[in-house]
Amino acid sequence: MKKLSTAQFREQLLAVMDRKHHWAWPSFSGNTLTKDQLKIHFQQEYAVYVRDFPVFLARIHGQNPPSDVRGMLARNIYEEDTGGLSLSRSHPELFNEMMRGLGYHAKEFQDIQLLPASRRYRNWLDRVSANRDWVIGAAALTIFVEGSINDRREIHEPSKPKTQSEIEDIVRQHPLVRYHGLSPDCLDLVRAHQLVEAGHRQDAYAMILPLTREPKRQEAVLACLKKTLHLWLRYRDGVAHACGLKKR
Repeated sequence: MKKLSTAQFREQLLAVMDRKHHWAWPSFSGNTLTKDQLKIHFQQEYAVYVRDFPVFLARIHGQNPPSDVRGMLARNIYEEDTGGLSLSRSHPELFNEMMRGLGYHAKEFQDIQLLPASRRYRNWLDRVSANRDWVIGAAALTIFVEGSINDRREIHEPSKPKTQSEIEDIVRQHPLVRYHGLSPDCLDLVRAHQLVEAGHRQDAYAMILPLTREPKRQEAVLACLKKTLHLWLRYRDGVAHACGLKKR
């Protein structure tokens, strides 16, 4: 692989993120699924990455990347594990509050049995977050896992900080509120995300791009993201099939 310019390399990363969309997502964000189907989805999300996301980031931080990268990771860990930059509660705790609001019992989110494709994806996140080259793990976690199909738009048109009124509008329009009767009071996870969202995607790319100039490292990061995408799509296939959904 020949050396790519920073702009070319970013374009390659965004091309991967352009594909982070799954055919079943309209069902999970719509009004057709039952609470039992949604529970399968949320259990797998929680056990695969929501519960332990701060741990993944801490592994990367522990490999002693450059100080500016450590600072970005430390802020991210602090927010995920304590909510210290938003609502003073950890994101996994806020996720569990959302689950309680949907009527699920806490014990239903303990000792979750992962589906086969979920297990493969989770094992990959464990391995890649412990990679000897911190850039590989950081790319997988901060670009892919935290990112979305909207990354291209976010990079070119960064989100501005939202007012409290704007955040409450987002909460009221959330599919779980609109279609599944969740009280807006139980959506502090969404509020926390909105409070820290502005500039967050830019931080992820700023962490990776300046320190990924050598062709071998660029190739390794791209290979990592493509494999992560592949395993994520299979993971989402497995969840969809467990919910009885079929691709049309």
